[in-house]
Amino acid sequence: MTTQAGHQVRAVAAERLTMFVDAVIAIALTLLALDLPVPTGDTTDAMLSSMSAHGSEYLAFAVSFVVIAAHWRAHHEIFSHVRALGGRLTSLTLAWLFMQVLMPFATRVLTADGAFPPRFSLYAIVQVLASASFALIIREIRRAHLYTTDVPPQVFAQSLVRSICLAAVFAVSVPVSFLTNGTGAYLCWLTAPIVLTVARRLGTVNSHDRHRA
Repeated sequence: MTTQAGHQVRAVAAERLTMFVDAVIAIALTLLALDLPVPTGDTTDAMLSSMSAHGSEYLAFAVSFVVIAAHWRAHHEIFSHVRALGGRLTSLTLAWLFMQVLMPFATRVLTADGAFPPRFSLYAIVQVLASASFALIIREIRRAHLYTTDVPPQVFAQSLVRSICLAAVFAVSVPVSFLTNGTGAYLCWLTAPIVLTVARRLGTVNSHDRHRA
């Protein structure tokens, strides 16, 4: 096999993995929607009342949809610069996908009856593992030099810092859920946009510093 042919085979393998990821994410989003409660009632008021009673389930669906979409978008952004697959990259991607597929189940647990801290913690831990596994994906791509030569220097730095910060936010929310039994834990999640803004700036600074060095 010539060098050029080998490069083409590795590029096709990376593209196939990306297509597989897209398919699994689509299934995860579908599973997320399948468990939405159907409003009941013979009148408009009864239907609206039923929808209001299931408001937490609808909100959890919306949040999880946004979260899964954000994970997919980050993966798509990184893999658009991947030129080949390394030994551990596929395994790490499968671990990351496992977290995405687990998210519909974690969403159902979050909105189920029972003690709040354990239910909340399961959802948060899934997010911690998803973000941590994605950080390992980025690290593996950089370590094995699996990216194209024209990739902007700040892309990997920003994504890595963002993943680590998100994992930290969700990890902190776990003990907070046991201490506050609700409100404080969700407030931790609301700090995520601020943390991501700071992470983006730190990633930009770090990438520029490495580039100058």
